[in-house]
Amino acid sequence: MNAGINRPTALAVAALFVVLPLSTISCANVKQAAGCGSNAATVGSDLNQLNDAGQDPAAAGRALAKLKGDLDRIGGGTGGTNGADTRKAVSDLRAQADRAQQSVNAGKVPDLSPLGDAAVTLTKACAS
Repeated sequence: MNAGINRPTALAVAALFVVLPLSTISCANVKQAAGCGSNAATVGSDLNQLNDAGQDPAAAGRALAKLKGDLDRIGGGTGGTNGADTRKAVSDLRAQADRAQQSVNAGKVPDLSPLGDAAVTLTKACAS
């Protein structure tokens, strides 16, 4: 049974720009928040691709490879992800992606709920 990422979680990540209180922060913080929000939206898209892979291990493997590549880019500090909370959220996402990869490598359908939860944490970190 595929425990996929629910649509509200994906929408929460994609709609990050709507909830950011941009009017109350400085220009530098706006730029950082926008970069972080963009990264959160990218992760949300990656998770949707992984969710859409369903029972196809090859598609899941490709989606995980894309997610890991994006997490490496985000974790490298590009796109305004400098905050400690954001770095921890990215680290948690990496750990969950590694667990999902282990499931795929074992021929099992990964439980995607922990990845969705980690994505929500990234969204919250970007919004704070």
